[in-house]
Amino acid sequence: MRLSASLLSAALVAGTSMADSYPWERLNKNDSMLLILDIQEGLYGLARDFDATLYKQNILAHSSLGTVFDIPVVITTSAQSGPNGLIPQEILDWYPNAPLIQRQGEVDAWDNSDFRAAVKAANKTQIIVAGIVTDVCTTFLARSLRAEGYSVWANFEASGTTTKEIRDIANDQMARAGVNVVSFFSIVCDLMRDWRATPGAKELLPWLDRYLPVYGMVARHHRAAIESGVIIPGEGDLPK
Repeated sequence: MRLSASLLSAALVAGTSMADSYPWERLNKNDSMLLILDIQEGLYGLARDFDATLYKQNILAHSSLGTVFDIPVVITTSAQSGPNGLIPQEILDWYPNAPLIQRQGEVDAWDNSDFRAAVKAANKTQIIVAGIVTDVCTTFLARSLRAEGYSVWANFEASGTTTKEIRDIANDQMARAGVNVVSFFSIVCDLMRDWRATPGAKELLPWLDRYLPVYGMVARHHRAAIESGVIIPGEGDLPK
């Protein structure tokens, strides 16, 4: 069943109003951890709400957050010996010592005692998460984490599902539960806080050039303008 545009819009407005009732909380890298949830090679094809090439970039960007911000990482898979498949090898290579919880049947990762223990062992209160699929893996876990008292940031660009309509409804459900449904760049900027911090511009601009090239090109353009740029006729007359 496909929702009409008016019904979908009304649902999203209601979800936004509900989300606004929760106090604003900022991400703090000292209080945060990263969850890589069922981002498996077999499940990748279910993420049809994003362009496939873009979505690969999105899941790698999300998964690499721990490499630049040095926050704890927990990885979990669902039935990885079956059709759901493995975590991409490059992600595993980034975190050779991170807990990798292989769930054999639990749909909601929070129902797995080993996963719960790994999350609690990190001793963090703020959790950044993304997974495949948005409406099941990400939403079930995000709402369970909220019920346990955690603050949750769901990276909507790195969670994928079968349709855009299903994605929107899932994100609305999370927002109603007090989950912060945000973009990758929003997470990065909130963890960083200040371009002069560490990690800051020096560490993040080369990383963003790889995983958020639209911003990497901003930095490249500025560098080129400083190094070899000249003002062409007409540019000097533009408003400052």
